[in-house]
Amino acid sequence: MKTLAALLLTIFITSAAHGAGDGWTTDIRAAFAKAKKENKKILVEFTGSDWCKPCIEMKKNVFSKKSFTSKASEKFILVELDFPTGNEALSRKNEPYAEKLGVNAFPTVILFNSDGKEYNRFLAQSYPTVDKFLTHLATAK
Repeated sequence: MKTLAALLLTIFITSAAHGAGDGWTTDIRAAFAKAKKENKKILVEFTGSDWCKPCIEMKKNVFSKKSFTSKASEKFILVELDFPTGNEALSRKNEPYAEKLGVNAFPTVILFNSDGKEYNRFLAQSYPTVDKFLTHLATAK
C-alpha cells in the first residue's frame, strides 16, 4: 500500500510540475471543443518555460496570477503550449501546432473565436502586467 501511495504521489507531483497551472490547459484539441460548447474564445500561449526570459517573466507577472486567470477565464479557454529544453517529448508534442500556426517567436499569444478562427496574434511581453494584458484581451479584434 505504501508503494502505491508513493507511486501516485510521484505521478501527481510530476504531472503538476509539467502542467500549465490553475486556469490553464495543455490540451488544445479539448480547449477548442470546450470553447465551441461554451461559446468562449481561446487564448493559446506558446512558451519556452525553462529558457525564454520573456516567457518566464510573463508567467511570473501575469499568467500565474489569480487576478488574470479568473478574469480571462470568464471569456477565454486558456491554453499553454510549452517548448521546454528540459522536456523534449513535450516540445515534440507541441511542435506541430507551432508549425501549423507559423509561430517562430516566444511568447506568442494567438486568440481564436469560438469557431476556431484566429483573430489576433501578438507577443505577450507587449502587455507585461495583468491590467495591460486584460485590457488588450477586451479590445483585441
